[in-house]
Amino acid sequence: MKSDKVLDAKGLACPMPIVKTKKAINELESGQILEILATDKGAKNDLTAWAKSGGHELMDSSEENGVYTFFIKKG
Repeated sequence: MKSDKVLDAKGLACPMPIVKTKKAINELESGQILEILATDKGAKNDLTAWAKSGGHELMDSSEENGVYTFFIKKG
């Protein structure tokens, strides 16, 4: 999936991936896609809930070798 911006939040513990995601998504236009890379296991639940509560759409998420990748479309 193609993203408009990539956020590397690997090595960060909760709540920093969410804090950085919020800052990064604010820099995007509505409809653009933010790709987030994280290693925090809690990021999946946190980002899913955060996207939903913020009116954004979690397009896709995956995990490979301990790295979680998320694609969030700005609402």
